[in-house]
Amino acid sequence: MATAYSQKSDRDLVLACQRREPAAFEELVKRHQRTVYALLYQLAPDWTDTADLAQEVFIRVYRSINNLRNPSSFRSWLTQIVTNLFYDELRKRPRRLPTVSMDEAQSGDEEGDSHVTQDVTDTHMQPDEKLLSNEMNDVIRKAMMRLPEQFRTSIVLREVEGLSYEEIAVITKTEMGTVKSRIARARTKLQELLKPYLENKPAPSEVTS
Repeated sequence: MATAYSQKSDRDLVLACQRREPAAFEELVKRHQRTVYALLYQLAPDWTDTADLAQEVFIRVYRSINNLRNPSSFRSWLTQIVTNLFYDELRKRPRRLPTVSMDEAQSGDEEGDSHVTQDVTDTHMQPDEKLLSNEMNDVIRKAMMRLPEQFRTSIVLREVEGLSYEEIAVITKTEMGTVKSRIARARTKLQELLKPYLENKPAPSEVTS
């Protein structure tokens, strides 16, 4: 039975969940739990209870899945649940980390700005290249932590989740122009934060043992 569910699409699994078939929900959790965990980590890299929050996400999914009218939109619906949980937690938690100012107006075409993309492990990388990649991931994570939450949320949904501006506007309940502005300003600020590291980073061939 489990094998049969593993062959189904998300849409078919949602329909089965709406019929309250436990194995279908188990397959949905198995299929998306790493994605949920990764998204929560990107949104709040300094929180230490990501696993508990991921569990809460799927509790909300289970409780609300009958309300999903378009089963084909499960992926974006799941992203919205994660984002809503993130905002709920923000309201309950005290701010501890300093953030950089994002108040300065930024100009330019959002589509033309440099992108901060999700890093994908390259199995053909040499050890010294892997070391630099891991180091860069840590630098990016720390830079992301310094962005105000609303800017970090927008750029994560755009660059990591690959959502359109329209989808981000719906999820964050924000005007699309505001979403574009936040993403453009977040990219600019990230470039500023990463510039000292990038200017001093040696090429792989220059790394010594």
